[in-house]
Amino acid sequence: MINFIRTIDPFFEQLTRPLKPLLLLFCRAWVAIAFFKSGLIKYRSWDSTLYLFEYEYQVPILPWQWAAYSGTAIELMVPIFLALGLLARPMAILLFGFNIIAVVSYPALWAQGFYDHQLWGMMLLVTFFWGAGKLSIDQWLNKYRTNNYRF
Repeated sequence: MINFIRTIDPFFEQLTRPLKPLLLLFCRAWVAIAFFKSGLIKYRSWDSTLYLFEYEYQVPILPWQWAAYSGTAIELMVPIFLALGLLARPMAILLFGFNIIAVVSYPALWAQGFYDHQLWGMMLLVTFFWGAGKLSIDQWLNKYRTNNYRF
């Protein structure tokens, strides 16, 4: 059994290695699209957004006006960085925290969209722990820095 495991595990590692950058790009893009769309909805119906933040959402600590402005700005800006793979790990952990606040702040969300938030949280953690991958600006910048600043 141990020999079988020693044989099969490297085989699957070889098989999946070329797909890892695509998986990491998929995770970043999926979450970025979801949050960016949400930000666009908030921006396009700003009066409704302000109403929701004042009367529906229970954002901890922040006044509702700050929560509305900062939440919308985060949903519109951070996904762009995430999708491009620029500062991917900090952006992923920022959106992960934002995702938690969204779930905590709006209990009515649990019945409809809690599964989505769990999925997005997992994809953000994948990005945080494994990085943006080869298909990212982070990778390109690291490669550029390594090639130009050798000692």
